[in-house]
Amino acid sequence: MKLRHVLTLTLGACVGLGAISQAQDLASKQDQAELKTTLNNCAVCHGLHGHSGSPTFPNLAAQQPVYLENQLKAFKNETRGDPDAQAYMWGMASQLSDAMIPQIAEYFSKQPPPPAVTGDAALIAKGRKIFTEGLPSQGVPPCASCHGPQAAGRDMFPRLAGQHAPYLLKQLLVIQSVLRTAPVMHGVIKDLTRDQMQAVATYLASI
Repeated sequence: MKLRHVLTLTLGACVGLGAISQAQDLASKQDQAELKTTLNNCAVCHGLHGHSGSPTFPNLAAQQPVYLENQLKAFKNETRGDPDAQAYMWGMASQLSDAMIPQIAEYFSKQPPPPAVTGDAALIAKGRKIFTEGLPSQGVPPCASCHGPQAAGRDMFPRLAGQHAPYLLKQLLVIQSVLRTAPVMHGVIKDLTRDQMQAVATYLASI
């Protein structure tokens, strides 16, 4: 009787573990399906694998995951308040679960970087100089000190290499005018002229 009782308990435990495993597999498949649907929605504006076809929307491929995660949370919480954020991303991000956000960020961070775009050689050279050396006479430090020598970014500092020049210029302008809250960046670029910002954006798109 005791042996039969032990076998019954063991069988019950195995059935229970099997049910748990099956439930976990089902949940995993549901999560994967949800992630795929979300990424397909992202691709409408940001392109397949994060390579955007329009300068209105940034490339997300090879972006720093911490930066992406922080921005998605800012969109969801409506704390990133620049006009494009309100128009495009507040509604989209409101549908994201807290668990989904890091998965999206991780996915795009692992995609191959966007291709470089050629531009005016003189403007690129001017932008490279500002990016790597800063503008000491204006109190502007080198952009590379935060974003890295190849503009690949790190942690909370975004990748800028290969980004659309018009998008970069627009973001610099909205940060400078404090339409987008970014205290560190505002302090760095507050005295840059539009032409200087255009040069930096053109250089970054070219690498």
